[in-house]
Amino acid sequence: MSTAPAVRSPVARDGAWTADDSAELYAVEAWGDGFYTINARGHAAVRPLLDQPLEIDITDVIAAATEHEVAPPMLIRFQDVLRARVRRLVEAFREAIAEAGYGNHYQPVYPIKVNQLHEVVEEVLDAGKNYRVGLECGSKTELIAALPLVEDDRLLLCNGVKDHVMLSLMLSAQQLGQRVLPIIEKYSEFEQLMQLADRAGFTPRLAVRVKLATRGSGRWFESGGQRSKFGLTIAELVRMVRVLERRGIADHLELLHFHLGSQVANIQVLKQAVRELAQVYADLKRRGVGIRYLDVGGGLGVNYGAGYGDEESAINYSLQEYANAVVYAIQEICSAREVAEPIIVSESGRAITAHHSVLVVPVIGTQRHEVEEDPEIADPDDTLVLRIQAALKEACNADDHVGELLEAYHDAVETRNEASTMFRLGFLAIDTLAAVESLYFAVCREVLEGLEAAEFEVPPAEQLELEKQLTDSYLCDFSVFHSVLDHWAIDQVFPVMPLARLDERPKRRAVVVDLTCDSDGKLEHYVSSLDDNTYLPLHRVARDERYYLGIFLVGAYQDILGDAHNLFGRLPEVHVYADEEEDGNFWIEKVIPGMSVNEMLAQVQYFPNDLNRRMSELVRRKIDADEVRPNVGMRILNDYKKRFAETTYCATEFPHGESGNG
Repeated sequence: MSTAPAVRSPVARDGAWTADDSAELYAVEAWGDGFYTINARGHAAVRPLLDQPLEIDITDVIAAATEHEVAPPMLIRFQDVLRARVRRLVEAFREAIAEAGYGNHYQPVYPIKVNQLHEVVEEVLDAGKNYRVGLECGSKTELIAALPLVEDDRLLLCNGVKDHVMLSLMLSAQQLGQRVLPIIEKYSEFEQLMQLADRAGFTPRLAVRVKLATRGSGRWFESGGQRSKFGLTIAELVRMVRVLERRGIADHLELLHFHLGSQVANIQVLKQAVRELAQVYADLKRRGVGIRYLDVGGGLGVNYGAGYGDEESAINYSLQEYANAVVYAIQEICSAREVAEPIIVSESGRAITAHHSVLVVPVIGTQRHEVEEDPEIADPDDTLVLRIQAALKEACNADDHVGELLEAYHDAVETRNEASTMFRLGFLAIDTLAAVESLYFAVCREVLEGLEAAEFEVPPAEQLELEKQLTDSYLCDFSVFHSVLDHWAIDQVFPVMPLARLDERPKRRAVVVDLTCDSDGKLEHYVSSLDDNTYLPLHRVARDERYYLGIFLVGAYQDILGDAHNLFGRLPEVHVYADEEEDGNFWIEKVIPGMSVNEMLAQVQYFPNDLNRRMSELVRRKIDADEVRPNVGMRILNDYKKRFAETTYCATEFPHGESGNG
């Protein structure tokens, strides 16, 4: 056991707690990207405008939303953050292009699979109207949604598997003059496209995804490389180009594309892939193929808290470094091969949308192992009670002497195990077992406090075990499976912190659990500056206190991926714009109600008319059988019927506060 002192975490600091301590504890600077902060009131706040100090207190938004008859759980969308992300992306590439003297421009494309919600897509397009921001779709439904939204010089790129209906829609759009490009993912798509074009007497414009030798890096590395799901091999690409050349339409192949996968972790891998695609571009350009665009795909990473216990979320570059890497890599190859530099396209969806949404969830109860001040003991002379009382006395008098603390803990564990065995065999009264349990946790708290005070560089196993045992469950009004599905599915870590009381020291070790009946319905890893990221420091919740947690960076994928486990549905949304002339520096542009019980049931083929009829018949039978009085039966029936219009989540008018289970 090492007794070298460790660097103390912010939670262990002496003296008054400040908002800066909370900012360090919850690693706000690591994931906030300048948008999120903690204000002088000790509240979480957003700075949605680029290069402006304007702040919006998130608790003020919650208060304003209640005036619109919306209460947490809710999703708050800061629309200005979307606009700022678009602008940051474009400006990073413009800076790189200007610095390098690059001979063409950058044109971003937003892949709507990241968040297809109409409000999000419209905001991105409006923010990017001066930058020619286009869209990317990957299914028939997405294509139909996107087609009316692009015109002029905006691109609509179509990835994924395409049937003849989709290809026909794309050809029709091209006939309307829209810059819609089917990206050929497999050779049979090219053959089908040409057949449809021939029947229509129309020469199509097209693009192609290339399977590179370079593989991706990070969690989704298999999206790139020779074994990736989509794309043409070099042999298939050359075969396709020869067909176009024989037809005399090689100038209609306008775009080359690759994709390394989401959250590319290593900038060197990106540079290697861009250089490889640029070589393909140079070869084809030199033989007369009319490629105008080089699409480096998605993968621009978002820092969800890298360096704070989640290495898979780590990226080793900034937005500007990403833009520099792409621009300089393409320029290097084009200069060496003496070909014109193409328009650069990227499909950065996560980097645009992740930061703009905050999930606000109320804590509706906490559960912890409580210690009774004076437990009621049926037989105070019971041997087990005396033994565990002695262990408690030893722990209290140990004066941080590690050996005595550990001995007291070991004695308490042994006594508790023996009490449990005797109870199962029928030799111990339940009151005595309850007293032993309460005293056991009193020992645990004393021992843990002493071990933490020792500040071991490598904590003993007993300390780690005690930390797990004495971690509280904070029950929150939301569903992991609906609102942050990636946490359950791929262990994605999302930043979480209280929205208020951030100028108070958080003294509780907590695990955030949801409403679902599934044991996986909890957040198991957290972003913090602590060595142990399996718990989150939170405050004690007073009875009737409205204590809210914010789950941040949920704007990418979570809205669309969420499922209906336990029939929890869509949350209400509040769309916020910044305005320094308004109270609180913001105004609410729109409130979208959450899904009702009625709507959720309809998705699984339960309908109110049928359910009400069945319930009415049930109540009538009970009344006729004289098992319930008519007025009671009708009250029950009416109460049942009115629930169809309510939210699928808990109606928490007042939080429940703490409860103990020990």
